[in-house]
Amino acid sequence: MTCHDTAPAATAVAEQGAEQHATVGLVGSPNVGKSTLFNRVTGARQHVVNAPGTTVELASGTWRAADATVLDLPGAYSLVARTPDEQVTADALAGGGIALAVVLVDATAVVRSLYLLGQVARAGLPAVVALTLRDVAAARGVHVDPVALSAALGVPVVGVDPRTGDGLDLLAGAVRDGLASPRLLDAGGLDAAAGADGGDPVADAQALFGWVQDVTARAGLDGPPAVTPRTWSDRADEVLLRPWVGLPVLLAVMWAVFELVTVAAVPLMDGVDTAVNGWLGGALRVALAAAPAWLTGFLLDGVLAGVATVASFVPLMALVFVAVALLEDSGYLARAAFVADKAMRAVGLDGRAVLPLVVGFGCNLPALSATRVLPHARQRLLTGLLVPLTSCTARLTVYLVLASVFFPRHAGTVVLGMYVLSTLLVVGVGAVLRRTAFRDLEREPFVLALPAYQRPRVGAIATSTTVRVRAFVTKAGTVIVGTLSVVWVLTAVPAVPGHAVADVPVEDSVYGRVADAIAPVLAPAGFGDWHASSALMTGFVAKEVVVGSLAQTFAVDEPADPSAPGDLGSRLQETFERTSGGAPGPAALAFLVFVLAYTPCVATLAEQARLLGRGWTAGAVGVQLVLAWALAVTVFQVGRLL
Repeated sequence: MTCHDTAPAATAVAEQGAEQHATVGLVGSPNVGKSTLFNRVTGARQHVVNAPGTTVELASGTWRAADATVLDLPGAYSLVARTPDEQVTADALAGGGIALAVVLVDATAVVRSLYLLGQVARAGLPAVVALTLRDVAAARGVHVDPVALSAALGVPVVGVDPRTGDGLDLLAGAVRDGLASPRLLDAGGLDAAAGADGGDPVADAQALFGWVQDVTARAGLDGPPAVTPRTWSDRADEVLLRPWVGLPVLLAVMWAVFELVTVAAVPLMDGVDTAVNGWLGGALRVALAAAPAWLTGFLLDGVLAGVATVASFVPLMALVFVAVALLEDSGYLARAAFVADKAMRAVGLDGRAVLPLVVGFGCNLPALSATRVLPHARQRLLTGLLVPLTSCTARLTVYLVLASVFFPRHAGTVVLGMYVLSTLLVVGVGAVLRRTAFRDLEREPFVLALPAYQRPRVGAIATSTTVRVRAFVTKAGTVIVGTLSVVWVLTAVPAVPGHAVADVPVEDSVYGRVADAIAPVLAPAGFGDWHASSALMTGFVAKEVVVGSLAQTFAVDEPADPSAPGDLGSRLQETFERTSGGAPGPAALAFLVFVLAYTPCVATLAEQARLLGRGWTAGAVGVQLVLAWALAVTVFQVGRLL
């Protein structure tokens, strides 16, 4: 196996938190309990990073009971990598930074797990086997004897239940012993049969299957298959996987998640914002009463506003992480993927993409984090690029205000049209990307092992939620605070004489001058005015403040009811009448289309950069700006002719 550039990356992650501990790698196929085991043995003593140069997440933590650093490698069916996730796992095992592999074997699918184990044996790594899902296997009439399997493999085999913690003390002991006295898997002539690197792949596969058959025979697992009793999971699937039942149930579940993002999280977010900007901001304002105005403004309206933005997103992110973990841990997410798969194939994704895309219509930020449910890095990347095209609720206020001003008799139809256009953009852009930058995403048959329905474990969900929220705050949060501080500086610094710092009208600030310079670019779309460009620049920070920015630049009150814009509506009418040459309706539609399609808020961009990488994020920003401009110009130029 050739070691690629990601091998040092994976090794570096392992060494980052290693202190003096040896590194243990968790290896297993998806849905075998690997991440649950990782969360159980590390608790909150873990951190998540991307392998450099990839969009593959790696989690590293301290396993105190085993006196080791443990690396949760991406799920892999094979070390002959077909996906970036499998490549990172293969490279990490070949890179020399892992002292011991803990290979999880699924008791319900021993033969499939042994194939992966055979590849670990070929790599020559010391190993310990963790036998998982024994309760599910027992319910299906399958019994695997850990002692017999250990004798056949030549390494310790420990039966564990990561969800309950059963057997973890024995596993920790086996890992400690394995690090002190490494034991290799009994390859049984596997290396010789497979030949050297670059050998015949067919011969390699045949050698592996022969080894698996030999192990199962020696472990007493090659007898006639037992009659599998029907479990309650099987009976539930007979109903839930039927389209006429599965689709309504899926819609109900997705609606519940959407409500969680759009309704349940709002009071929590408002409460946090009030606590930070209101109570803490008020206290700081009193404490800074004698400080210069520019310093007070920078600390309160720049830095503290950024901190409040990050803090207000914490409950939203936590709720979404909990919801995703509940769906995943219960086993329903796999069923949702099966039901939604046909629709998602239109953009080259499998059914699991339905969750982040639905969440995106509530808020793009947690939707990006929800892409972790997708099995492969390239699918996560494609979905992460499409999420910002879903019309989040923050844009809704803009739709309502302009639709009420320019199309009062058809405002509802206009708003509905924005959501229809958003869906079409997701499908259309997804299809284009699928045929260009993502041609390597093969249309493989959707094969998914459905895990048994299980009761979610509160402890595991709390741990994973805490770790992921902490990663958002520490990484994306710094970008958000920094960006909002820079925006404040731009609005506070005068661009013309006669104004003091932090005491300057928006149009005379550096920010206003930049907006005025951008305005001519928007003229072909019918809204080439600094008020509009300034509002769009503010929308880059947060879409929900676009209306407030328009009101501020026009020096009128922000409407309390978006459907009754008042003075702001009159000023918008006058401005768009002038900039559009007498076609304000098409110009307003073009503005709405631009708001829908252009760059998402800075919080979403920070999370996108954290998950997908800065290069992909920068490229996506450029494409979205060009797409938004082209669509807006098309809408206006065609609309004014009709």
